[in-house]
Formats: sequence, structure tokens, C-alpha cells
Amino acid sequence: MLEEQEFSENNLQASRLALGLFGVIAVFVIADVAHDASLGAELEHLLVEVALMATAIVGTVSFWRRWQRERKAARQIIQQAHQEARRWKGEADRWASEAREALQGLGKAIDDQFKRWSLSPAEQEVALLLLKGLSLKEVAGVRDTSERTVRQQAASVYKKGGLAGRAELSAFFLEDLLLPSSEQ
Repeated sequence: MLEEQEFSENNLQASRLALGLFGVIAVFVIADVAHDASLGAELEHLLVEVALMATAIVGTVSFWRRWQRERKAARQIIQQAHQEARRWKGEADRWASEAREALQGLGKAIDDQFKRWSLSPAEQEVALLLLKGLSLKEVAGVRDTSERTVRQQAASVYKKGGLAGRAELSAFFLEDLLLPSSEQ
């Protein structure tokens, strides 16, 4: 859509230039014909200049019409682009709203599960950061603790949850979310 808009703007500029050029030629030819007629120039010379004047006027009118059509088309393209942008914004807003509700529900479900496992607040934070994909070193950096402490807290999370490790922690919460649509 943006390429069409740029193409249309380029066409409008080219048409404006041609319109101006033919207009200037028409004005000069009209002035020359009037000047030559006042001096009593030969009929053949005047006919040639009148033919040039007519051509310039026809060209000017032709490009004026083309410019008007292209301007109208450009306005329609811009209007369609705005409509499309509004539609996509509406879609994005709806998706964000639906996802927000789902994620809030998922967040509450994860919190509830952590409570059932009797995780401490520190263990809950470590578990969430591990679910987000952070390494033990990154979790330690975020929490401003040692990697050893994080490793111990992660081990405690796995033990309390009856999990073998990080992969099972992720699978516990994410497995049912990643079903193909045909199995949902």
C-alpha cells in the first residue's frame, strides 16, 4: 500500500510538472501569436503558431485532467490506507485485550500452582524467571544474588513440584498451551 502511495505521489508530481510546462508554452505561444498578428505577420506563419498554440492548450487541458484523475486516485489510496490502518489497529487492540485476559488468567493459574507447591516468594520469582527462559546466571543478575543461591532455589522449586528439572517445569505450565488447534 505504501509503494502505491509513493507511486501515486510521483505520478502527481510528474503530471504537475507537465501541466506547468504545457501551460507556460501555451502562454508564450499566445503572446507570440498576438505580437506577430499586431505586426501583420504572414498568414502561414500565424497558422503555424496558432497550431502550436492549440497543441499547447490541448496538452495543458489533457494534463490538467490527468492530474485531477491522479489526484483523486491518490486521495482514494490514502483513504484506503487510513481505513486499513484503522482496521489493523482495531485488530491489534482486540488481540491485546484478548491476550491480556488470557495471560492474566495464566498468571493467576501459575501463582495458584506455586502456592500449592508451597514455594517461598524467592522461589516463585526464580521459577517465573526460569519459565521466561533466563539462565541461572541471568536470574542471579536480575535478582542481585549469587548463581549458587539461584541454583539452590531452583532445585527447591523442582523438588517441591516433583519435577526433574527446568524442562519439566516449563512443560508443566506450557504443554497444554501448545497443542495443535485440532486437539484443542
